[in-house]
Amino acid sequence: MHVCNNYDFFAFTLIKYPNDALEASIRGIDMWWEVVFPSLLPFFITAELLLSFGVVKFLGVMFEPIMRPLFNVPGVGSFAWIMGMVSGYPTGAKISVRLREQNQISQIEAERLVAFTNSSSPLFIFGAISVGFFHDSRLGILLATAHYVGNAITGICMRFYGRKVDKPKRKEKRNVSLKRAFHEMHHTRMEDKRPFGEIMGDAVINSIKTLVMVGGFIILFSVLNKMLFLIGITPLIASAFQNIFQFLFIPIELALPFISGLFEITLGANMISKENMDPFLASVILVSFILGFNGFSIQAQVASIISKQNIRFYPYFLARILHGFIASILAILLYKPLYLDRKETDIVDMPVTIPVQNSEWTNILLLFEQYGPIITIATFGIGITILYHRMKTNIK
Repeated sequence: MHVCNNYDFFAFTLIKYPNDALEASIRGIDMWWEVVFPSLLPFFITAELLLSFGVVKFLGVMFEPIMRPLFNVPGVGSFAWIMGMVSGYPTGAKISVRLREQNQISQIEAERLVAFTNSSSPLFIFGAISVGFFHDSRLGILLATAHYVGNAITGICMRFYGRKVDKPKRKEKRNVSLKRAFHEMHHTRMEDKRPFGEIMGDAVINSIKTLVMVGGFIILFSVLNKMLFLIGITPLIASAFQNIFQFLFIPIELALPFISGLFEITLGANMISKENMDPFLASVILVSFILGFNGFSIQAQVASIISKQNIRFYPYFLARILHGFIASILAILLYKPLYLDRKETDIVDMPVTIPVQNSEWTNILLLFEQYGPIITIATFGIGITILYHRMKTNIK
């Protein structure tokens, strides 16, 4: 009954504010089909192909001496970690689930892996936040360092999670062997009896399915965040945080943007950038926290993906809180050497005629916004064609 009342209340707010709901929905769709879908699709398809061809097994053998001592996960986890950093969330969760499906990692190992492989992409940190919102490309170095180093520290902390349960399953230590790595890769490929065409088709279809789910959550939380603001819930929570902010010497004006960022990173970071707070460090701390926290929108996407393999959500959620605090502390420690000192040096050395805002990441982001919808529509066309041919073959 309580759940039904929540749904009824949400439906009531949609009816009361239809124009705002439509505006928020369009904003979510634009973000998804212009940037999210075209930027994540190549990585999702590549991940599926590399898993099928045994390349991940190869990496697993080579990176076992690094991943096991640091994060207490098999070497194959290096693939999820690297891909998660390069392409952004929720790639790490998707790859972790695929590794679990293939029994390359245990449930506990999958939960450890999910906890630290879902990070923001460089495109988002440098292109969207640093240049797009704050109009300062130098800020990206600080945010990225705090984010990725904080993520690695979080993974090291999570290595102790479930170690008593997982201890009997540990394998004996083996040295790195290039020959064994190629053997494992070849063996994995031979076990997969699907022809190349079918493997490629499955990779495209599975990637599209996941990205459609991601798009649904982006739109849902875009609307939900707007509705919570309009009915006064977000400002109410923000007012409760003002006392905490005062205690931490953070401007209380940032409380509302911070709460919005806990729901959706993009909106929160944009609102924080518009406040132009002094000291600027306060804005950097909060942006670092919400990047590490991932936001409830990203967390919902991860929860939906990992539920297929009964991978528990709470280790990931606790790791997000931990990552948020670690990234914030790192932002404080690195603020002077990576931002203030670099800013003073760049201003002295840089000619006045060169605009500071220009960045390669901005150009990439603009390309996605320009050609992203074409890529999205074309991919859906390819997916429909593949499904049509499969249905036609099954009928015959």
